[in-house]
Amino acid sequence: MVTLARLLDETALGLVPVIDLHRDETVRWVATSELDDPAPFLEGGEVLLTTGLETAGWSQEWEAYVARLLDVGVVAIGLALGLTYRAMPESLAAACRDQGMALFVVPRETRFVAISRALAAHLQQEEDAATRAALDAQRALTQAALREDDPAALVEQLAAAGGMAAIVSARGGLVVGPFGSRPELLDLALVDEAVEKMRPQGLRAAASLSSPGGTLLVQPIGVGDRPTQYLVAGFAGRVTETERSTVGTAIALLGLAEQRRRASREADRRLRSRAVELLATGDLRTAAVLLGAGSGPRPRLPRTAVVLRCRGTLPRLEDGLEMLEAVPLLAALAPVDGGVELVGIARANDAAALADRLALAGLRVGIGEAAAREGLATSHATAGEALAMTSSTLPVVAWADRVRSGVLSLLDDARAQAFAASYLAPLADDATLLEALDSYLRHHGSLLKVAEDLGVHRNTVRHRVERIESLLGRSLADPQVRADAWIAMRAQADMGA
Repeated sequence: MVTLARLLDETALGLVPVIDLHRDETVRWVATSELDDPAPFLEGGEVLLTTGLETAGWSQEWEAYVARLLDVGVVAIGLALGLTYRAMPESLAAACRDQGMALFVVPRETRFVAISRALAAHLQQEEDAATRAALDAQRALTQAALREDDPAALVEQLAAAGGMAAIVSARGGLVVGPFGSRPELLDLALVDEAVEKMRPQGLRAAASLSSPGGTLLVQPIGVGDRPTQYLVAGFAGRVTETERSTVGTAIALLGLAEQRRRASREADRRLRSRAVELLATGDLRTAAVLLGAGSGPRPRLPRTAVVLRCRGTLPRLEDGLEMLEAVPLLAALAPVDGGVELVGIARANDAAALADRLALAGLRVGIGEAAAREGLATSHATAGEALAMTSSTLPVVAWADRVRSGVLSLLDDARAQAFAASYLAPLADDATLLEALDSYLRHHGSLLKVAEDLGVHRNTVRHRVERIESLLGRSLADPQVRADAWIAMRAQADMGA
């Protein structure tokens, strides 16, 4: 970045500031024009040099001239003396002073081309320095990546080249960092919002965000087309091409490191998936051998555990798997009925909270019965039954809750009501018999208590019970018949509620 100050301070040029403003402004190029309105031919960021050939005799006209140049972003005006003007016109100086335009004198002996060459030399020096800085940064990043198989080392090295650097998860939570001198640049809420918009676009997405005091670059990290994490790099002010190049190098190196880790992680996941299948069949010993063969830390099975089984779209199942692995606990994607389920084994006390987190991630979750390690097959089976009872309005079902609610809670409403309607159809037209059946079941078949409950004679109760048995074609002395009748009566009551 070449500033106006560097050009004005070039001793060999002998430039003399008249309105000494904007010395820190960046100069993109030197333009020369003798037009009375050069603005249409300028792009902004230039120093405009002129001899004032077309402005002889101007006074008030300088106001509009300066205004037009300010509008297109001219940094400063340099007026050469000795051809059109012997001294700086006071009206030009006044217009620049009033409107905030930098103005300097170009001495007669200084050629315009010399000023252009001086700026070009400065720009070349800047470009050479930027190239060296980019190479040095890339070399340092590569060495950090080779030295340690740890993304934190690489991210910390990236921060040394800028103001801040960090890695966030696919959900926006902080994973590594922040490192660097400007941690206040990291606005997690802002990053989280950007990540949510970027996720559907996969690895093709990127974002440049304005944060308090600077700029954040957010780039996806991953293999294939699915980002696993995002690199966030923060810089004070605008991001230079060198800084963008450095971030690009970091992304490439982090992607390679992620590919290596992913290959190892996928091998471990295959072992864990098979181990989960074995645990579901009760083969604890073989499952333990497989879990010990992985390259990562060996998952520990709680003494009392609960199996969680989840369904959803594959991307959400993969997000759920990463969530459970981060806890950490034993989890795997397991094939089932031509599809895939996420299966996790958690401590009994943690199961409900984990299920709620998975549901918030868009999954349906069945929570199995708590069991010792040797009984995980039962927990797996009951988790599957609970999962089958979930719905869009009830994404989490715990088997233990259904057991406490009784057998009727294991049936869906439509099926329970259909059963009740069919079972009790022979009695449907006789409210007296339905009332007698309900009382008989509640009093465990005691004719005396039923008679007292209904306020009738015991023989009347006996006749009604015989009539019920005749219509149903079943004996109420059979415990199974009484259980079926009780379920039908409760389902009918729920239907009428």
